[in-house]
Amino acid sequence: MKVMVVLGTRPELIKLAPIVIEGNDCPSVEIQLLSTGQHRDMTAPLFQWFKLSPDFDLDLMKVGQTPQDVIARALPMLDRVLEREEPNLVLVQGDTSTALAATLAAFHRQIPVGHVEAGLRTGDLLSPFPEEMNRTVIGRMATWHFAPTERAAEALRRENTGGSISVVGNTVIDSLLWTCGRLPPLQSNRRQTVLVTTHRRESFGEPLFEAISAISDLAKQFPHIEFVFPVHRNPSVRDLTARVLENISNVSLTTPLDYPDMIDAMRHSCLIISDSGGIQEEAPSFGIPILILREHTERPEVIEAGVGELVGTNREKIIARARHFLTDPRARAAVAGRKNPFGDGNSAKRIIEIINGIQEHR
Repeated sequence: MKVMVVLGTRPELIKLAPIVIEGNDCPSVEIQLLSTGQHRDMTAPLFQWFKLSPDFDLDLMKVGQTPQDVIARALPMLDRVLEREEPNLVLVQGDTSTALAATLAAFHRQIPVGHVEAGLRTGDLLSPFPEEMNRTVIGRMATWHFAPTERAAEALRRENTGGSISVVGNTVIDSLLWTCGRLPPLQSNRRQTVLVTTHRRESFGEPLFEAISAISDLAKQFPHIEFVFPVHRNPSVRDLTARVLENISNVSLTTPLDYPDMIDAMRHSCLIISDSGGIQEEAPSFGIPILILREHTERPEVIEAGVGELVGTNREKIIARARHFLTDPRARAAVAGRKNPFGDGNSAKRIIEIINGIQEHR
């Protein structure tokens, strides 16, 4: 079976790499890897880390591009590749513009689509924006739904999406465990740190200012703790972050960290403050509490597991909950050792086994 795996962003590559690696070891599956280049500068180090290279590269990235730009340019280019290669299955991940464009292109060619990380929902099409709409639309067109959890699978059943729904776990845990096995041992003598990330476009403006101001207040209240903040390249984040935080001595503003460095920073943290979906999935593997800078999460399992809390962008709430974890070791200890609800590191293997089953029943 010829499977075309389409990706364009850093999270997609992190979550699809284990499937590509597993598929390359399967004699009955031919993997073709296509990169749209949506986030070229952020995916290049990851291709090296996972020892992968794309078979097709659309080289779409432009400075200041919008989701509309990506979709408009990707569709005709994807269509030409699909017409020429005639894959039996197109595999997409998540809710990006690349995933939506690839699904549309495959749908128009009547090529079945497999959707990795299917079924995530907040119920609000504007939160996160535009990801909630993207993944909902992909779900209507996909034939094979690879849901990370039973809750995600149930969301698909409620929507009567049709197709085949399988609960396989989240491949982000496959990548995380694979990466941890290649990192140096944990360093017990490192300075206590809080890891901070934010990039969600629905928070731009006043909400983002409130969240970053909360980090400023916390850094001043806890001068013995280092706040590590890899800053997203979007000017709406970068410029505001620099203005509020750059002169605070115990705040380290860095460029976005390479994936292995990000995992290393995460596992050495005592607290994470972030609006990242991927980090919500990864933090439970380390037993580290995460304050989620969002009003809704499509990953409620992290809250039910007792690892995450929704704090939105409310300055006072962020400060209060962060103080709780930073001043009470027992609160942090209560989170440690919790089971990660998103996977066990074998999700890619399950997905390839299902794809092999598709091959056998064709």
